[in-house]
Amino acid sequence: MADCLQFTQREQEYPDLKDAATRKQHFDEIYTRFDPDRAAEQAARCSQCGVPMCQVHCPVSNNIPDWLMLTAEGRLQEAYQISAATNNFPEICGRICPQDKLCEGNCVIEAGFGSVTIGSVEKYLTENAFDNGWVTPIIPESENGLSVGIVGAGPAGLAAAEQLRKAGYEVHVYDRYDRVGGLMMYGIPNFKLDKHVVTRREALMRESNIQFHLGCAIGETLPFDELRSRHRAVLIATGVYRARGLSLPHDDYDNILPALDYLTASNRKGLGDNVDGFDNGRLNAEGKKVVVIGGGDTAMDCVRTAVRQGATSVTCLYRRDRENMPGSAREVKNAEEEGVIFEWLSAPKSFKGAGRVNEVMVEKMRLGSPDKSGRLAPIAMPDSLYGMSADMVITALGFEPEDLPHLWDAPALQLSKWGTLAINPHMMTSLEGVFAAGDIARGASLVVWAIRDGRDAAASIHQYLMQQQAISKPASVLQPLTSGQ
Repeated sequence: MADCLQFTQREQEYPDLKDAATRKQHFDEIYTRFDPDRAAEQAARCSQCGVPMCQVHCPVSNNIPDWLMLTAEGRLQEAYQISAATNNFPEICGRICPQDKLCEGNCVIEAGFGSVTIGSVEKYLTENAFDNGWVTPIIPESENGLSVGIVGAGPAGLAAAEQLRKAGYEVHVYDRYDRVGGLMMYGIPNFKLDKHVVTRREALMRESNIQFHLGCAIGETLPFDELRSRHRAVLIATGVYRARGLSLPHDDYDNILPALDYLTASNRKGLGDNVDGFDNGRLNAEGKKVVVIGGGDTAMDCVRTAVRQGATSVTCLYRRDRENMPGSAREVKNAEEEGVIFEWLSAPKSFKGAGRVNEVMVEKMRLGSPDKSGRLAPIAMPDSLYGMSADMVITALGFEPEDLPHLWDAPALQLSKWGTLAINPHMMTSLEGVFAAGDIARGASLVVWAIRDGRDAAASIHQYLMQQQAISKPASVLQPLTSGQ
């Protein structure tokens, strides 16, 4: 057994990071991959603690200490199998999870020694598994003859599709877009998640005989009632795409853009699509002074995309301070290295310009008592207004769910007080046999939480259909995760 207490002798190391000047010139992923020796050395820093806080704070309850130990011992296929046992897409989570807020941020050796670089080892493990042919299509032990329809080809829908296919279901995934992946394809830039990582997983799912129906908008291309009639159960995993509104008058300005419109245009251009809004310059930051409003990871994606597009300057306005920023601290650091200017404790007060914004009026803030979210509330400081020149303003204030009962002509589909789909403890909606998972039920959240929800929804669907149809498949094939798994 490898000595897994190397944190006292080996310093924390991440894979090599391309220098800022180089990475600003392209959209390639910014980190290289660990070589085998460095991956084993960093995995061996794990303390193998009795209560693994990394696992406790992982939404999919991944058995991190065990696969770190196996990596340190060179037993890489076993390590990958354990990593993939609770996570359908470890190659994606290793790249885009905010590890500094989840597993790595809760590593018990963090103080004074630096956490184990869990995400980087996870990425190494999965890429090594793909290289060696250890990631294979799903072949169920038997087919059960029952069909499940899934609306949404994002992480929740895809995770559920894989889990249901393992149990022998005929799985059909419907999505209104022309490619599989949802926000992983169109919302997350290549420098964080190269699109071949998503299309590679899609190819495996197609080989597993999971059927995709792309360009299919429920309520338009296919009525919701007809969808339900095709399948024994339906899972709604559409995500949330509607931009949260800016509480300032801005409709008269055509250069104030929602973050997702901007990121989608950039990603589509990178995929080789013709993009009107990009090609005519409206959704392209080249040569412009860009101001991004927001402090989450979507805002970080926007500022770093603008840098790569050749913006003259990029400024991020955030109304709280660095310590209270919801985005990943690692993303902020990378953005600063790439030349992004952060105006902390700053919020837009108004816009100036005729038809197009040319100046953002900014108000300085201070932090007061906690608000209803538990975070320190920003309070405007008197006589602090100043102007900031801008050619493009991008709003990255989060996402809200669309009104699916209205869009799908399904008034019996009940909503929660937050506008998400209301579900019971088994993830079923108000409609019999219709389930919901991911952001459309949880609210805007992380990819890894969507994966967790998709897995749990698949287990609930399986249990429901066994009860309804007396399926002979043993219940142990699919079990919801618990805090102890």
